[in-house]
Amino acid sequence: MTTTTSTVKLTYDEYVSFPDDGKCHELIDGEHYVTPAPLTKHQRISVNLVAALHHHCKQTKQGHVFSAPTDVKFTETDVVQPDVLLIAQARSHLITRENIQGPPDLLIEIVSESTRRRDERLKRTLYEQHGVKEYWIVDPELDSVKIYRLHDGRYATPHELTLEQPQAIITTPLLSGFSFSLADLFA
Repeated sequence: MTTTTSTVKLTYDEYVSFPDDGKCHELIDGEHYVTPAPLTKHQRISVNLVAALHHHCKQTKQGHVFSAPTDVKFTETDVVQPDVLLIAQARSHLITRENIQGPPDLLIEIVSESTRRRDERLKRTLYEQHGVKEYWIVDPELDSVKIYRLHDGRYATPHELTLEQPQAIITTPLLSGFSFSLADLFA
């Protein structure tokens, strides 16, 4: 992970001029973060999540699923590219041709050693501040998922699932009838 430290906060206008170099570029509080392309296990997990969520949403018409790289613009100085995101059908107005304008209902990050601190602290705080209803942190090294749900404007203690738990199933109140086993997620 590379961080560009500056006393001047970068904005979305500077963000869109960053090079198309195959790396993930993000702004958090105007600070530029760059991450190299993810590992294959990360990508396999991402595909599994996107496929399950997309299939469910296509069948039930409950929402729209996007995968990285999709820009989520919270403010002029906060632009992120989560691994997976969901916009509820009722909030489709957030989807523009260029990006997502405002907080998605669900954001999912698949952590790596280079992104762990940012995903678990900076992004969790950012997502909470902007009212993202649910935030999942998927850990490929531990075969685990932490699920944060917004309650009274704050993320409650996360619900943690691991492959070691028998019948570990991910569900969400955001999608009626959705369930996905951790065994299938990490397959």
